[in-house]
Amino acid sequence: MKKLILFSVALATLAVSCVSKKKYVELQNDLFRTEATLAETRSEKEAIEAEKRVLEDRMGRIQARVDEYNARINSLRSENDAMFSLDGKTPMSRNTKQKLEATLAKVNQEDLANAKTMEDSVNLAISYNLKKSISDGSPEQDEDISISVDKTVVMINVSDRLLFNTGSYQVSRNADGLLKKLADVINAEPSVEVMIEGHTDPRSIRTGVLQDNWDLSVKRATSIVRILENKYQVEPQKLIAAGRASYVPVVDNDSPENMAKNRRTRIVIIPDLDKFFAMIE
Repeated sequence: MKKLILFSVALATLAVSCVSKKKYVELQNDLFRTEATLAETRSEKEAIEAEKRVLEDRMGRIQARVDEYNARINSLRSENDAMFSLDGKTPMSRNTKQKLEATLAKVNQEDLANAKTMEDSVNLAISYNLKKSISDGSPEQDEDISISVDKTVVMINVSDRLLFNTGSYQVSRNADGLLKKLADVINAEPSVEVMIEGHTDPRSIRTGVLQDNWDLSVKRATSIVRILENKYQVEPQKLIAAGRASYVPVVDNDSPENMAKNRRTRIVIIPDLDKFFAMIE
């Protein structure tokens, strides 16, 4: 009986041992398959993430180009909306046109009524602002300073009685305020060139220094150029000195009053187009 019990226990132990080993092997196989599947999944995930990064990079570049094109389109639309034409030739921004209208509201309305074209209006506005910039507002200076514009060349005529004594090329001290304001206008515009042009009446002159009206007109121009350069720091490469003697009168020299009009200094300002429009401000 005792032997039978021992045999039964041994048989049961063997059976349990066999079942546990079989289950272990199955579990181990499941583990191997799971790990293999996990490794494959990780590999696929890494490949997908790498492809995603490539696509995101490509999309980023495409979006940057789209943004660039949109910005350019918007810029062109803004430029198209903003641009006006000066007599069908010269572009003028909406902002400049608004400033032009504001200035024209201040000018002499009789003069404005005579402005037939946009170019006339621009010239009138620039003349108004420049005269306001360099004149002290007195009736004398208002009468003795005149400004005209031809295309984009600005010409300021100043009577000699504001600048010189008769027959002299020494600049009057009373001209300092005017020349300082003129220098401020020139210095504010880096790209301009300025020609100072002396004019006389036809009465002949001859002194120990001056041979004739050519000499007088040129020396008057160089006297002003030197003051602009040395006293008011205008860059000399901007300046041109010229003399025309009595050969380009504005009126006939048939009276003392007309000869006084012909005795003048003409200041010719040659700006680039952008600076020309800036003079409207």
